[in-house]
Amino acid sequence: MKRKILIILGSIFVLFMIVLFIFFLIKGESSKWQVALGGIIVCGLPILLIFKKNIPFNLPSIFGFYLFIFCTTYLGSIGDFYLRYKWWDSSIHFYKGIYTACVGITLYKLMIPEQVRKDTSRWIISLFVLSLSVLASVLWEIYEFVGDLTVTHIMQLGGNKDTMYDLLCGFFGGLIITIYAYFRKQEV
Repeated sequence: MKRKILIILGSIFVLFMIVLFIFFLIKGESSKWQVALGGIIVCGLPILLIFKKNIPFNLPSIFGFYLFIFCTTYLGSIGDFYLRYKWWDSSIHFYKGIYTACVGITLYKLMIPEQVRKDTSRWIISLFVLSLSVLASVLWEIYEFVGDLTVTHIMQLGGNKDTMYDLLCGFFGGLIITIYAYFRKQEV
């Protein structure tokens, strides 16, 4: 079931991004066809999971990934939500913090054998989940910085203030899931 949904969802998104890539390439809108090209690559990556014997991520994680890509690439960059709505960027960073922390819980379950998990300190779990979320926020800000240096010049319009606000939003999103993981250790 997961494989089918992953293939269908991934294929839909890749085809959608290919259509956008061709459309904006013909129109000569370089910033938008470049985003669509990146979207093709990023949307295709999860499809590689079908080659694993067991797909480690549940369906909400897979849907959450594609929701994030749709909101950042299509709505945010191509649909100009980042420029039209001041709250859009911070909302995406907050969501990314939550999503990445949830992925951290999945990775914890995947990497730590079940018999070891019961003896693992809830502080270690919390530290891992929050650290992964913060790392994702930092890497995203590096991506925005390098993107502005080389290609777009519009990702960090607010400069240092934008970067710090984005990092805080990602941190607080991750902190929510970290607190959940701390108090619900048995279910995690």
